[in-house]
Amino acid sequence: MAKADVKLIANNKKAYHDFFILDTYEAGIALHGTEVKSLRMGKCSIKESFIRIENGEVFIYGMHISPYEKGNIFNKDPLRVKKLLLHKAEINKMLGKTKEKGMAIVPLKVYLRGSLVKMEIGLAKGKKLYDKRDDIAKKDQKREAEREFKVRNFG
Repeated sequence: MAKADVKLIANNKKAYHDFFILDTYEAGIALHGTEVKSLRMGKCSIKESFIRIENGEVFIYGMHISPYEKGNIFNKDPLRVKKLLLHKAEINKMLGKTKEKGMAIVPLKVYLRGSLVKMEIGLAKGKKLYDKRDDIAKKDQKREAEREFKVRNFG
């Protein structure tokens, strides 16, 4: 499929701040009808969510999908635990990596690919406080350099 039919629904910028993303995977999400309709309207948050592997299956906790307004009795709990759909080999690989100290699986973004709702998840290693400070310093340095460049060229 072309890159054009990918529509971003939710992004988790905090994950990039708190973790080093070592590897990414694309997972499907097992959803109910009204949840999909709500997602199509962009009503989703993955800021506070986390991923666990239990009995060889991957689940996401804390992913908030707002109830669909026209859904009445069919609406599910907004914070319901949802199953992520991945290949067995991918799950086993992630399971092996998460046994290491400081490793976690974090949700990065939720998007529509064609008619399917997909989630990009990342195998991540937690950053220490000094790593975060280092990133902030680099970002400030880059911003300052761009400002200098702009002033020099247009001033």
